[in-house]
Amino acid sequence: MAKVYYDKDVKLQVLEGKVVAVLGYGSQGHAHAQNLKDSGISVIIGLHEGSKSRETAREDGFQVYSVADAASRGDIVMFLMPDHLQAGVYKEFVAPNMKADATLAFAHGFAIHYGQVTPPKKNDVFMIAPKGPGHIVRRMYTEGKGVPSLVAVYQNASGGAMDVALAYGAAIGAGRAGILETTFREETESDLFGEQAVLCGGVTELIKAGFETLVEAGYQPEVAYFECLHEMKLIVDLIFEGGLTWMRYSVSDTAKYGDSVAGKRIVDKNARAEMKKLLDEIQDGSFAKDWILENMTGRPKMKKWVAAERGQLIERVGQDLRSMMPWLAKKEAPEY
Repeated sequence: MAKVYYDKDVKLQVLEGKVVAVLGYGSQGHAHAQNLKDSGISVIIGLHEGSKSRETAREDGFQVYSVADAASRGDIVMFLMPDHLQAGVYKEFVAPNMKADATLAFAHGFAIHYGQVTPPKKNDVFMIAPKGPGHIVRRMYTEGKGVPSLVAVYQNASGGAMDVALAYGAAIGAGRAGILETTFREETESDLFGEQAVLCGGVTELIKAGFETLVEAGYQPEVAYFECLHEMKLIVDLIFEGGLTWMRYSVSDTAKYGDSVAGKRIVDKNARAEMKKLLDEIQDGSFAKDWILENMTGRPKMKKWVAAERGQLIERVGQDLRSMMPWLAKKEAPEY
């Protein structure tokens, strides 16, 4: 079982007199920065010239610098931009400018674990990864609560890296809920696997496969949408609230019986074997190399995939049906 730390286990005073340079002011960036500031920590923001977030950060009361200037002023430099940008940002702006004894911090282990960022051995390196989106991290903090987070230390040159990491976690509210100890490797590989096998890749293909099976059998697309996508949220909410047992208690007896006889026919030994292959590719770095190369070449495979997915029947039907649901705010994703 993971070791868990709470506010009572944390020495918040280790952050006294330190400046935290938050690089990025998106979902996690704004939450970390605002929570740190409200905890009495000195925070500055590092953003590229032309960033749309510069004015927002200033309006929120922060001093905003270029990434290089922020890195030169920070005692703790927290990377809160997308994974594929971190290597370039580190090499061009952070490494040449950071303080000799600066601590480097991350909210996800990808760049460190896969060698995209290789910090000097003399610098502490830690990770604090909240298990929730930035707006929840911020909202829970303002309500006097917190979001559970993961903590890991990659380099402990000073001997006090964990103390600083835990203090940072407590300052963003995580110590109120619990800070679970892990490693950069475990966090990164399990995160990528979860995204691919279950949360994004697995769920979306399961939904589409169910929808297409019904439509190909002659059922109306609208009915198939309700059964295979719309009601997914109802089930996931029940699981989220009380686990698999609560969901099974809450659904009909017919649904429970269907669960018992069908689940392993869909996610069978072949599906589990493919999951193992996915995990192997994550562990040996194959996926990371492919993703890095995809970015370096302008994302040709990803752009083709996005265009094809946007044109799916399930997307067109869903757009029409959601317009019939006044309780849903209209969501339209820009190009990505």
